[in-house]
Amino acid sequence: MFNRVIDYFDHLYSPTALAKDRQPPMGLRPFVSYFVGQFRLAFVIRIALVAIGSVADALMPVFVGLVVGMLATTPPGEMFTVNGHTFLWMVLVVVVIRPLTFLCDTLIRNHGIVPNLVDLVRWQSHWHVIRQSWTFFQNDFAGRIANKIIQAGEAIEIGVNLTIDAAWYALVFVVVAIVVLARLDLVLLVPIAAWLLLYAILFTITMPLIARYSEELSESKSVMTGRIVDSYTNIQTLKTFSTGEHEDLYVADSIEDHAVSFRKLMRVFTYMWSILFLLNAGLVVSVTWLALKGWNDGILAAGAVATAIPFALQIMNMSGWILEIGSNIFRQVGTVRDSMDTIAQPLTMLDAPGAKPLHVSKGELTYDNVSFNYWRGKAGSVIEDFHLTVAPGEKIGLVGRSGSGKSTLVNLALRMFDVQGGSIRIDGQDVRDVTQESVRAAIGLVSQDTSLLHRSIRENLKYGRQTATDEEMIQAAEQAKVHDVVMGLVDPKGFTGYDAHVGERGVKLSGGQRQRIAIARVLLKNAPILVLDEATSALDSEVEAAIQEQLTTLMQGKTVIAIAHRLSTIAAMDRLVVLEKGQIVEQGTHAQLLATGGHYAQLWERQSGGFLDLDATV
Repeated sequence: MFNRVIDYFDHLYSPTALAKDRQPPMGLRPFVSYFVGQFRLAFVIRIALVAIGSVADALMPVFVGLVVGMLATTPPGEMFTVNGHTFLWMVLVVVVIRPLTFLCDTLIRNHGIVPNLVDLVRWQSHWHVIRQSWTFFQNDFAGRIANKIIQAGEAIEIGVNLTIDAAWYALVFVVVAIVVLARLDLVLLVPIAAWLLLYAILFTITMPLIARYSEELSESKSVMTGRIVDSYTNIQTLKTFSTGEHEDLYVADSIEDHAVSFRKLMRVFTYMWSILFLLNAGLVVSVTWLALKGWNDGILAAGAVATAIPFALQIMNMSGWILEIGSNIFRQVGTVRDSMDTIAQPLTMLDAPGAKPLHVSKGELTYDNVSFNYWRGKAGSVIEDFHLTVAPGEKIGLVGRSGSGKSTLVNLALRMFDVQGGSIRIDGQDVRDVTQESVRAAIGLVSQDTSLLHRSIRENLKYGRQTATDEEMIQAAEQAKVHDVVMGLVDPKGFTGYDAHVGERGVKLSGGQRQRIAIARVLLKNAPILVLDEATSALDSEVEAAIQEQLTTLMQGKTVIAIAHRLSTIAAMDRLVVLEKGQIVEQGTHAQLLATGGHYAQLWERQSGGFLDLDATV
């Protein structure tokens, strides 16, 4: 039965829901409110429940004082007869109201809010960040970005819930304490007022320092995480270059910086607690002395003394708890600020308002007066005033040295970047006026830097077309000459064949095997426009020759752009376009270009075993 109650609270909110406004705002308060506002009713209920619980706790010293007063004034044998109704109220508060209040609060916090809010912040943050431009990810550590998203969920949940648990609880408690002590003797409020003033000054000075140093600590942790993850991601490079000592220093520097930030934060805590111990000692001694003096002078009854001293002790105990909670809250504030700067960055690669999916009827690709530079404001564009039309079904090869703009043209067509001048159109539709997803769905890409997801072979192959059947998947793998390889795979967890996992970025496979799986993935996607960016660069000659036949089949009826330094792989294209510094210097068929004796002919002559001499100049 109780499990059903817990299940109800568990499913009050969905951790993978999306907000109406998908852009998290900048600014600490708007950023936190963006997520917390989605749990508004639950937090309102929590505030009410915590207030009731605080009043119930504040009544405990009052009950002690009442009992002491009864002992002093009630004759033996008449305790329950005279005071029965008072005991009934005490029992009702202690046995019913207080436990029921804290049970309801536990259910709504631990099951309605905590797991759902933490993961909702992470999900919505990831949902937004993953839609950032390619440039966004190129300019940062993947581990650093991930750390900021993961830590934001817990930081917001902890910060808000602790504010309710501590700050709101303490405020209600202190108000009740002041009212009760004022009714006993106004003099008792003097040390409490002085203590509250000094406590507020201590709080005001230390908490902003904690928030600032926590933000610095969070940033240093993100950098440290980014460097460590970067080392693991590139472990092959580290091993093959024997750079262990250099890498140790690279990571150690970030750990040293983290330790320095941590020590600064801990120094604030040490001063804060040292001062609080002195304040609390003064509070307890002064309230106790005033209460006992009042009893000695006949001003206060024994019950009043028994009420005042426990209140002072409870405030003393609570002050340390509040300061600990407060420092934790402000540490979370620093963490949230650090995460917010990454998570709430506005998207720079957006679909146009009202953008519709791209409709591909023929597959014509046009570059119209295109200009682009990776570094805005810098002289010398990568691509400038570029014109090229690839007719429907035409197969062209892009030729040129590294840095001539070949891959840039492909990335612009995929809208990984936006052109800074001119336009790129597919069947007359500007790629900026249609949805990005539909543009990328219409283009099948096999790149020279093949990266697979750390998932099963099946998931990797079907990534471009999730609805594909296993039969279609296997047929694509067979066409790419990789089916037999897949059937022999066994991962460390015992999964075999198409269920075997390939490791991060596909590291468990050879470069040629990864390339063949990437080719099979594009075969299965079956997009109307095909881009081969050094598609066979990682294959040996025998496998390449076998796959070339399948690529010829794949290219039938499609618009194709092929990039290759190995000119023999693209010599049979309908047209070859030779690039130099982002400009077309000549174009034509293989035979026509050889006959002219220009750039292409010189590049062809410098081939050795089919490879381009990249260091040669023309």
